[in-house]
Amino acid sequence: MIIKLTMLIIFFAFMIYIGLYCRKHATNINGFVLGGRNVGPWLSAFAYGTSYFSAVIFVGYAGQFGWKYGLSATWIGIGNALIGSMLAWVILGRRTRIMTQHLNSATMPEFFGKRFHNNRLKICASAIVFIFLIPYTASLYNGLSRLFGMAFNIDYAVCIIIMAVLTGIYVIAGGYMATAITDFVQGIIMLFGIVAVIASILKSNGGFSEAVYSLAVLTDETISTQPGVFASFFGPDPMNLLGVVVLTSLGTWGLPQMVQKFYSIKSEKSIKKGTIISTFFAIMISGGCYFLGGFGRLYSDRIDIAAEGYDAIVPAMLSSLSPALMGLVIILVLSASMSTLSSLVMASSSTLTIDFLKDNIIKNMSEKKQLFSIRILIIVFIAISVVIAIVQYRQNITFIAQLMGVSWGALAGSFLAPFLYGLYWKRTTAASVWTAFIFGSGFMICNLLFRSYFPVTLQSPINAGAFTMLSGLIIVPVVSLFTPKLENSFISAAFSCYDRKTEVPVKEDLGM
Repeated sequence: MIIKLTMLIIFFAFMIYIGLYCRKHATNINGFVLGGRNVGPWLSAFAYGTSYFSAVIFVGYAGQFGWKYGLSATWIGIGNALIGSMLAWVILGRRTRIMTQHLNSATMPEFFGKRFHNNRLKICASAIVFIFLIPYTASLYNGLSRLFGMAFNIDYAVCIIIMAVLTGIYVIAGGYMATAITDFVQGIIMLFGIVAVIASILKSNGGFSEAVYSLAVLTDETISTQPGVFASFFGPDPMNLLGVVVLTSLGTWGLPQMVQKFYSIKSEKSIKKGTIISTFFAIMISGGCYFLGGFGRLYSDRIDIAAEGYDAIVPAMLSSLSPALMGLVIILVLSASMSTLSSLVMASSSTLTIDFLKDNIIKNMSEKKQLFSIRILIIVFIAISVVIAIVQYRQNITFIAQLMGVSWGALAGSFLAPFLYGLYWKRTTAASVWTAFIFGSGFMICNLLFRSYFPVTLQSPINAGAFTMLSGLIIVPVVSLFTPKLENSFISAAFSCYDRKTEVPVKEDLGM
């Protein structure tokens, strides 16, 4: 207990120190929200990765999908690395950085408003962010209750309040730069932690070969009668596995807290380095989590899935770890949750202030008032998420838990296609963006309220979310072709940022 508490105290003290140290970078909106658009590759890549992977993945998704798909769940981690990280950086990173600076937009809703010359789009996008990021924020606490209860015998409410207060301190004090630096530290902890945990779990099961063999001889007739299916290449249900890969990988392209990481990148060189670093981080963390979860069925004698749920799987796997390693795991999960929490509340508060309150509710809102509003809203959003999490845990209200699952699909389904086409295609119209917003959020809300009326495949929020994202990629260009396009002069001005000439040294461009 002393070892674990000491590790936690050191971790918390360091996070608070970073927040206070970064106060000098948070004196204006550009510095507080975007870090002055001067964030290097390592901080940007780790900020992206740690915002991507939270305790939901380590405890919830790794256990759930590892149980359902066995070792083939590792494909989810590979998809996260190649699609959710590498391709996102390659396709979105550079263009996002250039056009958002050119349009002087600090948030995703502000980008929609300025790119499509429609202030109502900005307000609608900010409403979607507010509605669906709050339940997603509350879901971050879900994985902590069992681990803290197992390690410290501390009440769940106390755990999440401590985590929320500490996160609030360093975010409010240091803004984006504080979150970027703490994300880097937390990312390093996550890397060491996942390697140590995987090594320990495999060792306790007789090594890699013995663990895979033990998994191969397990059967579950309710899922598949095929022998060795949980140790097979594609697992017992390849189609639903593909839906999980699409949702958790492609979804990052439309999440405001993820895309806004590209707004603050320092330089061209930073984008190239950040792509490599982010991809490596995703392979290690996401691939490692799902690979670890794939061995969850080896602990079926310690878990009653019907009574305890999937969240009990990973804690059961970790219950026999040494105190020092268990302390590292606790900090790993805390790091994953706090980094994502900081990104979500930053995205929510900045969006509500810049895109909704400013000029719409409060006229002539000075920069000082905007900063004050963002800091106050950070407190409000954290408080709301804590209350939702505690109520859901105490009362076991399944509606809230379902809403958390729908939020990712609604956000990505609404924003992914309009943002992507908005960066690349001049013919994209405001009407097509409205259509994507209505279809993406509307489809997921209907899936939440009237799930039994949907086709069997789409009754899963995961498959429904993947469907909305892929549909948006078709809806936006089709609607754009049949609706009035924006004025040529406006479009030319918006895309002129890509045509601006720059000089670079010969070592960077041969000029031939």
